[in-house]
Amino acid sequence: MEFRFSIGSSFKTPNSPVLVSSSPNKTNFKLISKNQRFSFRIVSAVSYKEFAESALEETRKRVVLETSPLQERYSSMTGLDGKTELQMLAFKSSKIRLLRSMAIENETMQVFDFAGFMEPEYDTPIFCANFFTSANTNIVVLDLNPLHQLTDKTDYQEKYYNNIMSIYHKYAEIFPWGGKLTGESIKFFSPLVMWTRFSSSQEKHTALFSAFLEFYQAWLEMTIQVTEEMEPSQVRANREAQHKYLTWRAQKDPGHGLLRKLLGETKAKELLRDFLFNGVNELSTKTFIDYFPEYQTEDGNVNDKRSIIGKSFETRPWDSTGRFIG
Repeated sequence: MEFRFSIGSSFKTPNSPVLVSSSPNKTNFKLISKNQRFSFRIVSAVSYKEFAESALEETRKRVVLETSPLQERYSSMTGLDGKTELQMLAFKSSKIRLLRSMAIENETMQVFDFAGFMEPEYDTPIFCANFFTSANTNIVVLDLNPLHQLTDKTDYQEKYYNNIMSIYHKYAEIFPWGGKLTGESIKFFSPLVMWTRFSSSQEKHTALFSAFLEFYQAWLEMTIQVTEEMEPSQVRANREAQHKYLTWRAQKDPGHGLLRKLLGETKAKELLRDFLFNGVNELSTKTFIDYFPEYQTEDGNVNDKRSIIGKSFETRPWDSTGRFIG
């Protein structure tokens, strides 16, 4: 999704040697640096491994999880710098098509990307957690992305969001709106979204962990309560809606720049399409231009410029009840 910032521009290849050690049976990994800089001490004080571990622990209490076939292919990768380690986890269940996590860490930054996608027989929202931490700033997007656009499906908002808006209110003061959000991407967010920036502090990161778990528990409860859709036309609609979402994210995700710097263009695209947004090649044959023809250039390619359509939202475009006010 587009947020009017570039994660890639915040990334700097570390100068001092870094040794990465990891355990294949755990989600955590550690870095030991010679000549540690002050920025490393700030970043290393935050670890997103607890987030993934806690979410998986909560899930296993309620759901039988299986390892996804993607885990064998995508478990860990090393950046072109030979120092930055990417750790991936992938699971599935009878209802959850893919529950996956990616963590990136080096001495200057951490990235955490955690998402949950349902099978097409279920219309549950998509769990979305994207966190970026450097020495100077934290950028956070946390949401239950609507499978169906809320402007078109008012009953969908009532079904999934109206009863949990209290979660947003609980964290609205400590995590205020993070600034410009493009009109192009706003349709993929719900009124529950936490889009924020903040300087690191123990209080903030403790609150973020709490918010992450509350959002995740709300989503997990949805996946448990939802009933299977038996109408073929609705299953097709769910499948296409998820594919449209995945197609947008695979093309427009702001993390692409960072992944390209770390892995090179080819591996970055493979990771985006085959792991992070798995399903873009499987759920449908439609292309980005099929869904978003307004982005087609004269030569038939996709216009990759950001913010070419619609307004940007400097302030939160929903009122306290979740009604879109623009």
